[in-house]
Amino acid sequence: MNLNRRRFLQTSAAALAAPSLVEAASEEPWEWSSYASDPHSTRYAPLDQINAANVSELEVAWELETLPPRARARGVVECTPIVVDGVMFVSAHGLHSHAIEAHSGKVIWKNTGLGSGSSGGRAAGVSRGLTYWSDGKQRRLFAPVREHILAIDAADGKLIDSFGSGGAIDVGQDIDRENPQQLGSTTPGAIWGDLLIITSRTGEGPRPAAPGHIRAYDVRTGKRAWIFHTIPHPGEYGYETWSEDSWKVSGGANCWGGMSVDHERGYVYVATGSPAFDFWGGRRKGKNLFGNSILCLKAETGERVWHFQTVHHDLWDYDIPCAPNLVTVMHEGKPREIVAQVSKTGWVYMLDRDTGEPLYPIEERSVPTSDVSGEEVWPTQPFVTKPPAFSRQGISRDEVSEVTPEAKAFWKERLEAVRFGEMFTPPGGRETICFPGYHGGALWGGASWVADQGVMYVNSNEIPWSLQLVDAESDAGYPLEHTGYIRIRDEQDYPVVKPPWGLLSAIDLDACKILWQVPLGEYKELSAKGVPPTGTYIRGGNIATKGRLLFSAGGLDNVFRAFSQKDGKTLWEHELGGIGLATPCSYEADGRQFVVIASSPSSSARGTGPKAGFSAFALPR
Repeated sequence: MNLNRRRFLQTSAAALAAPSLVEAASEEPWEWSSYASDPHSTRYAPLDQINAANVSELEVAWELETLPPRARARGVVECTPIVVDGVMFVSAHGLHSHAIEAHSGKVIWKNTGLGSGSSGGRAAGVSRGLTYWSDGKQRRLFAPVREHILAIDAADGKLIDSFGSGGAIDVGQDIDRENPQQLGSTTPGAIWGDLLIITSRTGEGPRPAAPGHIRAYDVRTGKRAWIFHTIPHPGEYGYETWSEDSWKVSGGANCWGGMSVDHERGYVYVATGSPAFDFWGGRRKGKNLFGNSILCLKAETGERVWHFQTVHHDLWDYDIPCAPNLVTVMHEGKPREIVAQVSKTGWVYMLDRDTGEPLYPIEERSVPTSDVSGEEVWPTQPFVTKPPAFSRQGISRDEVSEVTPEAKAFWKERLEAVRFGEMFTPPGGRETICFPGYHGGALWGGASWVADQGVMYVNSNEIPWSLQLVDAESDAGYPLEHTGYIRIRDEQDYPVVKPPWGLLSAIDLDACKILWQVPLGEYKELSAKGVPPTGTYIRGGNIATKGRLLFSAGGLDNVFRAFSQKDGKTLWEHELGGIGLATPCSYEADGRQFVVIASSPSSSARGTGPKAGFSAFALPR
């Protein structure tokens, strides 16, 4: 079967399954109606008004500053907007929700949450976007705001008092544990019929943390419909993979990066994070299911269909940081519907969507042991054999940066006592480098997917981190803590490892090969010295369009860029007024294709536009 025929079959199968592709064929303007574009989390817009031939003409269409004059910024804006019926819905500065005319940027309404007293003196935190639901009569938005999820009327921005308590549910309630620790939510949930399936954020340190159980709520009443215990209770599958009392005291194993839904199958696919404490597991001995797992659950009931654990007994904060992509690939000459999960470790896990079986061997290999008292490292970890890793895995002293003479001299002294090692070297009483670092590899921005090419595009970090375990205070209630998350940098703020430090990668999932990789982000002062582009530390993700373009910000240089899907060449860039830490979106409105990115205050920003708000770009009329 030739490649074009394969792609035709694959694209046809994807069009039947993915609402984004079906809607694009209608006469209605195509809109980015879900957090990751569509329920399959493709981060793809089937729009080509903006394309490789004209993207250089892209200009600012409108801008919205959401930080009031003279106000002090608290937190950052990491929201990916959604657009429904010509209206954009966002979570902006202060975690305030806005409705905006998608073609003009004019604010229609603003919701400030549960009241001015709800935030106290705390930092605003993060909300990465809203979830939309409608039954054809009612139209509701669900907004994660710290420890609550608000139900907002999409028409006027008012809280819906009949939902939960006063228009909100407290995610720390209904968790099936006495006196649970505080829970929050940062990422939009998933919709199945009249159910809202939610994400949660738990503690990660040595102090007690709440469990990250997966829950669904009635979209009208806010009443809990089901719960799946990611730290199993006695008698439940996986209970024996923890210490006996872990279900009462252990925390984490939460989904914080989003979910994907297969409406045809009735399944929700959930990616979970690490158990707490992140770096010492003496009180949670075993594999720790369902931490660090790709879970397939029945969306109606929460029953487990299958699971695949990517890291056993995690000691490296190797959360699965984002929703899986639901895609169709060619495998052994036939279209195969799969889950494709990018990870902090730099691997793409390709699993059958019905069974969870890997398409290619994933081998259990021995990993280093620990010298920390009470720790029982799981002796093996799963190693993906195809496709190859898109991030370096492990670091040696030979890979220390020499990007400047000053850096070379700095690192020789700074790293004298630091322990280097392969991936899965456990932390200990000596400062130990972790690479990929605690922020990836891939992070919460996830990956985009172009079905007719069979190619996945992912942003990733190439930044090592380190820490050291130390004895806790005698009355702390726990034996060990750590010295803090250390992103090892020299006196000029450059990372310890040789560049690149941030990457954009194209991965062919049919052929299981990396097509190209380019640095993402730039230190202009290094470029001025003749140093090739290095990339920077990355936050946020990229999106793909039918116009054969990729759009991404995410770097420390505050630049929003368009790239060619063919070879990763930069075709357009715009310096933002703030730092672009969010994943963008693209949509149609008033006959034009728009691309929108959020920005946050940054001391290094030199461009124009909002310091905390949204910038929309389109071709000139």
